[in-house]
Amino acid sequence: MKLYNTINRRVEEFVPLKQGVATMYCCGPTVYSYPHIGNLRTYLNEDFLRRTLMRAGYDVQHVMNITDVGHLTSDEDTGEDKMLKAAEQEKMDVLALARKYEDSFFYQSQALNILRPTKVCRATEHVQDMIEFVQKLQEKGLAYVSGGNVYFDTVQFGHYGELSHKDIDGLQHGARVEEDANKRNPTDFVLWFTSSKFENQILQWDSPWGRGYPGWHIECSVMSSKYLGEYIDIHCGGVDHVAVHHENERAQSEGCFGHKWVNYWVHNEFLQLKDIKMSKSLGNILTVDSLKEKGYHPLAYRYLAMTAHYRSLLQFTFDALDAAQKSFDNLTARVVEIKKDLSGVVDEEAKKRLLEKFDKAIFNDVAMPQALAVMWEVVKDGSLNSATKWAILSEMDSVLGFSMDEMQEKSYEIDSELQALLDERKKARQEKNWAKSDEIRDTLKAKGWAVKDLPDGTAQLIKV
Repeated sequence: MKLYNTINRRVEEFVPLKQGVATMYCCGPTVYSYPHIGNLRTYLNEDFLRRTLMRAGYDVQHVMNITDVGHLTSDEDTGEDKMLKAAEQEKMDVLALARKYEDSFFYQSQALNILRPTKVCRATEHVQDMIEFVQKLQEKGLAYVSGGNVYFDTVQFGHYGELSHKDIDGLQHGARVEEDANKRNPTDFVLWFTSSKFENQILQWDSPWGRGYPGWHIECSVMSSKYLGEYIDIHCGGVDHVAVHHENERAQSEGCFGHKWVNYWVHNEFLQLKDIKMSKSLGNILTVDSLKEKGYHPLAYRYLAMTAHYRSLLQFTFDALDAAQKSFDNLTARVVEIKKDLSGVVDEEAKKRLLEKFDKAIFNDVAMPQALAVMWEVVKDGSLNSATKWAILSEMDSVLGFSMDEMQEKSYEIDSELQALLDERKKARQEKNWAKSDEIRDTLKAKGWAVKDLPDGTAQLIKV
């Protein structure tokens, strides 16, 4: 099995620290809002990786954090606290807000068949561990107190910048970095904030440096090492984490432990919407629920995510999602037909050959587009009987995650009441009475149906 390693900028053979076991840490969500499909692309790609490792025979120990304190609107210790800002806007208790959006994250992840991590850990439940970690850094001369806050001294860590290939000398000599008069060096970052920086911070804890709260970067170092040990196989995240968050995580971890921390750094590219990165701050987000409301199956988005390699940008358009939905519907119909009669004898030679072809794709840096192509080769192969096809597809599905064993034929009866609502909505649209059209759509939604308008002017009801 091979993976692209960000720190070395090349595809490398995966050799685990412990035979038969793969330790994997993934940066989890900051739970201040609903996760959008751009966020979820990261977790889908991590799911493909985890399932691939499992397919390769590894016992995958997958840890993910929940950030419910300390993440500012800038990743570089500036701006407002994301949790505090959202709690004020929604007039909610901060921890109640965190649980609301944590639940939403796992609900939407489940809809996409993303496996739940083997360990989920919340930042607010590990603050004492973070305090002890910062104390160790101080004892080693890698941290200092300034203006009431505790900073990591990047100059004292000789390998800072290696992950992101930063020009540290250039930064030290005036490159654009957010000004903080308390820092000794522009690249230093906060390990612990005191109330001197944010007087209105609701979540605060007592510490040796005063009452305050942890910086964002310290969370992952503490929780990954607590549950996976001080040396791990794989650390995952989005490409936006490389330059700041992961660079800082690496520096403080290796500084504290005194040795290498992560063997393979795996990062995925963005989902883009109309040539812009999708983000909550830009207001151009789409969620799994909003796709369902438009009549799409959540697994159609999972399918779409597989059509681009995790290290490539994925351009989102509704035309692309339409194509993915059509392919997923086609796959469902084919699988249902295959499962109708499984009485034949499995062609073991063909099964071995096609699964080896599938494995060759996924074991080569998790190449899901090629894996999809092999899946379709099996589905469309007229020389294979249904028993052989199902024997192959059911194994492939452990990685694809389409729940093929649950696929069934769609047969929904549109009763007279639903048909009357559809007719009334069609008339409203013809009269350009959009308010009435939306009202009927909401009525149908409350009855468990999404409406999809087709190019020929007709509408299709989809059960949700």
